[in-house]
Amino acid sequence: MKGFIDDANYSVGLLDEGTNLGNVIDNYVYEHTLTGKNAFFVGDLGKIVKKHSQWQNVVAQIKPFYTVKCNSAPAVLEILAALGTGFACSSKNEMALVQELGVPPENIIYISPCKQVSQIKYAAKVGVNILTCDNEIELKKIARNHPNAKVLLHIATEDNIGGEEGNMKFGTTLKNCRHLLECAKELDVQIIGVKFHVSSACKESQVYVHALSDARCVFDMAGEIGFTMNMLDIGGGFTGTEFQLEEVNHVISPLLDIYFPEGSGVKIISEPGSYYVSSAFTLAVNIIAKKVVENDKFPSGVEKTGSDEPAFMYYMNDGVYGSFASKLSEDLNTIPEVHKKYKEDEPLFTNSFSAEA
Repeated sequence: MKGFIDDANYSVGLLDEGTNLGNVIDNYVYEHTLTGKNAFFVGDLGKIVKKHSQWQNVVAQIKPFYTVKCNSAPAVLEILAALGTGFACSSKNEMALVQELGVPPENIIYISPCKQVSQIKYAAKVGVNILTCDNEIELKKIARNHPNAKVLLHIATEDNIGGEEGNMKFGTTLKNCRHLLECAKELDVQIIGVKFHVSSACKESQVYVHALSDARCVFDMAGEIGFTMNMLDIGGGFTGTEFQLEEVNHVISPLLDIYFPEGSGVKIISEPGSYYVSSAFTLAVNIIAKKVVENDKFPSGVEKTGSDEPAFMYYMNDGVYGSFASKLSEDLNTIPEVHKKYKEDEPLFTNSFSAEA
């Protein structure tokens, strides 16, 4: 497999029976103690296969299009391509990555909400015809630069309308959809379906009820204007747990049967990203500095004990310009585990980890 052989940044091997990720991390840390001590990932690629099997068992009627920006490691992409998933790409580079694996263009969708003209032209050149769009300006760009475009109209959901300040949200309102459909008709752009996205931070699976109802309304509007719609994209937002997947399926399955029944000719797809890879990868970091701080001087969000015992701030050799980049745009709650073995009777102190550099 090309991802295993061609990329010098990867070392891939089969684990012996009884060996787990902890053993691999132990060995790697030991081997690199006297070298660079860079942060690194260890991936259990078998877990990706298990996640796909879980997806097929629970929501077989929905085709997954893996969100490449979530983890574009060649080994990950090759496994998912071999499993027959589609791919949701945000850039020219991502489209090129998956096409190098022999993925046909019909299994790729271009999902960037704000597209460069050059990248729209690239998508047109390589036959990636399915694009998403949520406003008139993007619609006009697509019309000028992609004559074979098939557009999914991206609508907003209740969990992301008027979101927190500083969080950029995408998706047009239901009220604006008729205008965009009429614009597309004038521009001779083919609208083939609807996309919505429910954030993984949203705890209410009932949001899908409103989103699917809105999507059905858009399908009806489009039919009145003269479009033939055949695709519904329910986005990502899957946490990776089987319970959440079953909970979402419990809500959407009967609604899909009502609004988009099997004989309707509508293909249902989704954009799972972290669902496939979050549990498969473990990040090992080094503590590169520490300082003692007063217990009440910790950053917001860190529990303060109010005691006189010392507290510590630890600094890691990875941060928001590396593996924690998603922290800049979304809530990221990770649970650290100490690699070094310590005795149960050793004293424990309040501490905080900084991933800001």
